[in-house]
Amino acid sequence: MSAPVNVEHTPWTVGRLLSWTTDYFVRSQVPDARLACEVLLAHAAGCRRIDLYARFDKVLEGTSLERFREWVRRAAAHEPIAYLVGEKEFFSLPFRVTPDVLIPRPETETLVECVIDHCRAAGLTLPRVLDLGTGSGCIAIAVLVQLRGAVAVATDDSGAALDVARFNAERHGVSERLTLLEADRLALPKEAVPDGGWDVLVCNPPYVAASAMDTLAPTVRDFEPQAALTDGHDGLSFYRTMAANAARLLRPSGVVMVEVGDGQATAVIDIMATSRGWLHQGIWKDRVMAKERVLAFGLAAEAAPTYGRG
Repeated sequence: MSAPVNVEHTPWTVGRLLSWTTDYFVRSQVPDARLACEVLLAHAAGCRRIDLYARFDKVLEGTSLERFREWVRRAAAHEPIAYLVGEKEFFSLPFRVTPDVLIPRPETETLVECVIDHCRAAGLTLPRVLDLGTGSGCIAIAVLVQLRGAVAVATDDSGAALDVARFNAERHGVSERLTLLEADRLALPKEAVPDGGWDVLVCNPPYVAASAMDTLAPTVRDFEPQAALTDGHDGLSFYRTMAANAARLLRPSGVVMVEVGDGQATAVIDIMATSRGWLHQGIWKDRVMAKERVLAFGLAAEAAPTYGRG
């Protein structure tokens, strides 16, 4: 009979770490346990996720192993994986994220797709885009990467968030086409508004109702910035602000494109409809949960600003 294996002295290979940690994350109810494990281990080992499978027998040790163990402990306590490694992929681009910004979601990629599709369909070779509440900058930056002639202004009321967005803009080579402004909602300085207005106003506002905050997963509720999640009321105040004030910032042919939470589409359409001058132009579902996620609104002729007309 062979001697029992001494688990304490069995080397911590990549394969063993993947197996043990995935099981541990499942027991700890860490979302997407296997993926979370792979992301942490790849960062700790200094390689790509796909490379882990060519290194199953490689032993992780020293500071790399200690870093991985610390991340595993914090992830099991529901700290978001993206904050632990300081990065999240969005629209096939890596973005720096910190606890000062909301972690980009796959659902929000639908909003980026809609902006890009609109600009191309409208023949806008030099579109001007305003991104309200930019956070990490992921929406504006992804748009600028795809639309090489576009320019954008991105706002946030958090200076720390703008620092993150600034890093991401430089990382992806769009900083010369992106102006970052510290501003609350639509309170923009007059000099920031381009002659003729913007072609697209895009926004992923804090739409979680205060009464629903306790229903969020602890990774979201306990770690992501509250101001990026909820308006502290019914989750609809940002849409009311846009309905009342956005028209003055747009070109006559301009559009507003917004992300909405689950089940909010009808309420947001009603808010825009009750503020004279807005026409509902479309609704799109995300590819993740197939939920109504993006709404588009254009200006009725009587509400269009007069600048830019002959």
